[in-house]
This record gives sequence, structure tokens and C-alpha cells, in this order.
Amino acid sequence: MFKQIFRKKEKVTDATDANALLDFADEANLPDKAPDPFHVTAEAAKKIKSLIKEEPKATGLRIFVIGGGCSGFQYGFAFAEELEEDDTNVQQHGASVVVDNMSYQYIMGAEIDYKDNPLEGSSFVIRNPQATSTCGCGSSFAYG
Repeated sequence: MFKQIFRKKEKVTDATDANALLDFADEANLPDKAPDPFHVTAEAAKKIKSLIKEEPKATGLRIFVIGGGCSGFQYGFAFAEELEEDDTNVQQHGASVVVDNMSYQYIMGAEIDYKDNPLEGSSFVIRNPQATSTCGCGSSFAYG
């Protein structure tokens, strides 16, 4: 009986750290896809899809960040027609949002929404947790 107990114990200790690590990192335990770097709301996706229907070459909405505005940086929007090598393309709710490599760091973690306000007008709204401050109109932000 003692021989059986010791043999079972030996079998357990025969597993190496490398084998345990491989078991832990087994592809079956990993998600199929990395989480998206930003979130597109259903309202924003709906508007993006309606806008690209009117533009024959458009495949989605391109969001970029440029220097300027009263807070230091401002968001820009254009139709995405071609993907560049360093672009990040996020598909959510059936809509495509493209961000270039330089703008990626400023958009990461943000929520892209669309608001239809009869008093202030309709526009895409970016809620960015990385922005340290924004201007009154919401089109520019400070970073860092």
C-alpha cells in the first residue's frame, strides 16, 4: 500500500514547471480575440453605417488626433477608404472605425458615441478617459 501512495506522489512531482506553464497557456484557455482598444456605441455604429452608404468608396469612419484646438489636441473625422499598414480597424455593431498608429495612443480606452441634439446639433462624441481636460465645445482635449 505504501508503494502505491509513493508512486502516485512521484507521478505528481514528475510534472515540470515548463509542462505546467504549457498547460496554463493552452490555446483552449485563451480568448479568441484581444479586447478592442476602444468602444463604439450602437448609436455611433448606426450613424457610421448610414454615412458610408452615401459614400461609394468609404468602408468606415476614420478617427484621428491632431495638434490644435483650445486644449492642445483635437479629434478629426474622415471616411476610411483604404487601410494603411499601421492602421487599427475595429469592427463593432457592424460598423468599421479606423485609427492610425499615431492617434491610437490618444484614442485607446475611449468610447465613440453619436448624439443627435436639436439644440446643439448632431455629432460624434468621444468620451476619453485619458483626456485630462476638454474645452467647452468638446472638440479638443488635453492629454497627459
